[in-house]
Formats: sequence, structure tokens, C-alpha cells
Amino acid sequence: MRFTVAPVNTEVYGCDIMSDQLSVRDWLDQGLKTLAERGFTALKAEPLAKALGVSRGSFYWHFSDVGAYHAAILKYWREVAAERVIADIEAAADNESPLKILLRQAFSGRLALERAVRSWATVDPAAKGAVQAIDRRRLDYIDGQLQALGLPCAVAQARAQILYWAFVGHALSDRPPLKARQDTLIEELLRMALGGASGAPMLEPRQKPEKKP
Repeated sequence: MRFTVAPVNTEVYGCDIMSDQLSVRDWLDQGLKTLAERGFTALKAEPLAKALGVSRGSFYWHFSDVGAYHAAILKYWREVAAERVIADIEAAADNESPLKILLRQAFSGRLALERAVRSWATVDPAAKGAVQAIDRRRLDYIDGQLQALGLPCAVAQARAQILYWAFVGHALSDRPPLKARQDTLIEELLRMALGGASGAPMLEPRQKPEKKP
């Protein structure tokens, strides 16, 4: 995939661009790392090139400008944070519920990148659109998993939304739960999400104490 639409002026950058050229993937991987560590304001040609040990010529060989790079980063984030995650879950779900694998990964993974993109989305329409798209993709996947377990459509949609709100709240929290509590939290989320599903235990209502005569 090639994003450049403008020729590179080697006199401006003072280098043989082919000698230090990196792939698009190299620049995108570095971009996600930089975004997670330093935020979206650091996604510029000069600091990225310095981090990779090359000149800016390599950047402009692949991307016409910083705006094109930002668009590529947001597209790549969706691939990494949604499509690859779902593919990996499906591949590993032979002996375990995909939903359980998803929750375990979501609540135990590093979420600096998630926070960084959501912060970016508060000031940039393109980033906001990317966040909305990935939210919809993830919600649809969770909804599908719940329906596959026997929940009616409307119930599955509602519970998928609740599970996703729990994840977003966790991602944005500055006080995530201790690792020792994560398994308990995940099991409780599953219990609440699957109550009433075919093959899952119903959640019994709490019994009211009998009134004494």
C-alpha cells in the first residue's frame, strides 16, 4: 500500500531517500507506539524520523503530508485494535468461549493506545469518526456472540452495550483494578451478560424475607 502522491525533493531533505527508506508498516508501527506514549501531537515527520533513525525523506516517500499519515494511522489502528483482535479470538476459540477470551484480553491488556486515540477524538473529527467506527464494529461482534449463546436480539444488544461501556470506563480509568481482581470481575461480567442465555444459568432474583406475623 502506497500513500504518497507527491514527489520528494531530495535537495530539501539532503539525503538519498532510497538508502534510508522504511516500509509503510514501519512508519505505522512507530506511529502507534508514539501515539500511545506521547499522544497525537507527536505524530509529526521530524520526531518520528528521529525515533526511527532516518531522515524525513523516508516519511515523505510514503506519505504526501502529515494529514495523510494521520489518516493511515487511524485506519491501521482499527485493523490492529479490532480486526486482528477478532481474528485472533476466533482462531483461539476452539475450547473456550470467544466472549470470555475477548473480556479477558480487554480487561488485562495495555490500554494506553486506546486512551490516546480517544483523547485525539475529542479534538479531531477524523479521529472521532475512527473511534465511532471501531466502537460499532466491536459492539456488533459482542452482540453477535451473545445472540449465538441464545439471547434474544434486543437483550443481546442491550447487554453488549453494557459490556462495552464497562470496557470504555476501564480503559479511561486512572485506577484500573488490581490484576488479582481481574478474573473475578470478568467472571461477574459474564454471569451478568449471560443470565437467561440458553445453556447459561439464570440469575435468580433475590428472595424477599418473609414478614413475621
